[in-house]
Amino acid sequence: MVKPAFSHVTQWVFDLDNTLYPPHMRLFDQIEVLMTDYVAQAIGVERAEADRLRSYYWRQYGTTLAGLMAEHDLDPDPYLHAVHQVDMSHLDPDAELADHIRSLPGRRIVYTNGSAPYAERVLEARGLAGLFDAIYGVEHAGYRPKPEKAAFEAIFTQDGIDTEQAAMFEDDPRNLAAPYAMGMRTVHVAPEPHEADHIHHHTDDLTAFLARLR
Repeated sequence: MVKPAFSHVTQWVFDLDNTLYPPHMRLFDQIEVLMTDYVAQAIGVERAEADRLRSYYWRQYGTTLAGLMAEHDLDPDPYLHAVHQVDMSHLDPDAELADHIRSLPGRRIVYTNGSAPYAERVLEARGLAGLFDAIYGVEHAGYRPKPEKAAFEAIFTQDGIDTEQAAMFEDDPRNLAAPYAMGMRTVHVAPEPHEADHIHHHTDDLTAFLARLR
């Protein structure tokens, strides 16, 4: 029984990429190409090395941007603008998902390691614009990325979230550890489950999962 596990939840936090749209839409593939291009140009390395660094920084620091800032003192704003100039014409609106999000009781927010303007574009393309009370990007956490606990604390403090009454939906299992430690109900949204103590629920279909909460 899933619904009783969320009976206390009045604040709903959603990641964006590969969470509010399914991975098969492959939007993030475009972003990875743009990130690799930016790394190559910004620090003057061949594209193969830039691709290796992009992946290494993501694993080591939580985002490629965080690694570039830590190791190369990169200005984050031009980077965030450049890597999010992606084509969204293949993103389909999802009226059923929109209906289920709309029916959630209480406050609903989006929190992404991308930028807030990018998130707004994705939500518009998915037919989810206007459903959320607030949209937070990595810039709102002082460019600290998930999975850092300090990043979550910055966002949740700004929004006034009571984590004991909140749930987090996220595709990256690393990014559920801090919310779990803060008392949140955690939902891993991904094609394959990831076994970990900090994950309460897994789903490969966010729309179907939310339907079970009505």
